[in-house]
Amino acid sequence: MASQDALLKSPNRASYRSNMDLSDGPAASLRHLLITHAGSRQLILLQDFPDPDALSSAWTYKLIAADYDVDCDIFYSGTLSHQENIALVKLTNLPAKRWSNPKPPDLSQYAGYVLVDTQGTTSQLLERVNAASVPLLVVIDHHKLQDQPKAEFADIRPDARATATILTQYLQAGLLDLDRNNSKHVKCATALMHGLRSDTGQLMQATEADFLAAAYLSQYCDAQLLSAILQASRSKRAMDVIERSLRNRKIQNSVSIAGVGYLRYEDRDAIPQATDFLLTEEDVHTAVVYGIVHDEDDEREVVIGSLRTSKITLDPDEFIKEAFGQDDQGRFFGGGRSMAGGFEVPIGFLSGFYENGDYNRLKWEVFDLQIKQKLLKLINPEDGVINTD
Repeated sequence: MASQDALLKSPNRASYRSNMDLSDGPAASLRHLLITHAGSRQLILLQDFPDPDALSSAWTYKLIAADYDVDCDIFYSGTLSHQENIALVKLTNLPAKRWSNPKPPDLSQYAGYVLVDTQGTTSQLLERVNAASVPLLVVIDHHKLQDQPKAEFADIRPDARATATILTQYLQAGLLDLDRNNSKHVKCATALMHGLRSDTGQLMQATEADFLAAAYLSQYCDAQLLSAILQASRSKRAMDVIERSLRNRKIQNSVSIAGVGYLRYEDRDAIPQATDFLLTEEDVHTAVVYGIVHDEDDEREVVIGSLRTSKITLDPDEFIKEAFGQDDQGRFFGGGRSMAGGFEVPIGFLSGFYENGDYNRLKWEVFDLQIKQKLLKLINPEDGVINTD
């Protein structure tokens, strides 16, 4: 059997390269932008609760930018509560930081900001950077187009299964040459592999581009490190939320809907974990789990929900936008990608968790009923189900 080093030196290694090159296409455009902004500092913004796809893609952009003398800082405003996200950041030393309200970064030092795996609709930080007149430079995302971005460079591919695939294609095109002897490169490649697997259902929903990206990353990622990330245990609080979703679920026309009540801000990632679990039930093709997430720091409350589906004719983005609509500024309360989606509905004036248990119970009952009505209306056979015929 040929050694691994021999395989890496073989002509077959070139087959993992992307069709893109630095003379044309998005990789060339991004390279031109980075050269133009050499010597500057950029701010990378993620969604409030970043997932492995967002975290790994942002780190890859940071490494690519550094190769062109552009320094980047990665920020998110929420928290990391999913056990795999915590393990990913800790085990790889992934340089993403939570935006601290007492000591926020000095925005005057940044020449612009970058959106990775989001178009700004899921980040509270957008208002702050816009208020400071920090220009939008780059948008890289695989979700459906929310609005035409006013950025110097935008690479939005709704047909891509993961933003990690897009960033890997930049690597394949030569924007950065990964080095297997560079521990930071190995850890980043491992993070990208995790992000790619996570957003493609462990490659079950992967396309040819995803498999080619995974093949390329396999030359650099650390299998033992990836295994350690994937074996992180579920927290007791996550298990409690899953139990609540099982107890409260309502199934109609193969759609399972469950409200799980109040959750602490740091337990928000238990909602998609519960959704994934409900989807495993027999004769269920779509699951939606939601709850009121309470932030003790600023008394803010928001209804957060997650959708997962195995039905290929159901478009999560269209379903969620039809169910919950838009706010006064025309921004949708949620959206999605292939097979998954999410929504966030601010509670606003009624925010606040009180010692009076009856008040909290009544407030939850109102929101629980409202969310269920909006969802059941779309899955009722008399009204029709979006894209599920």
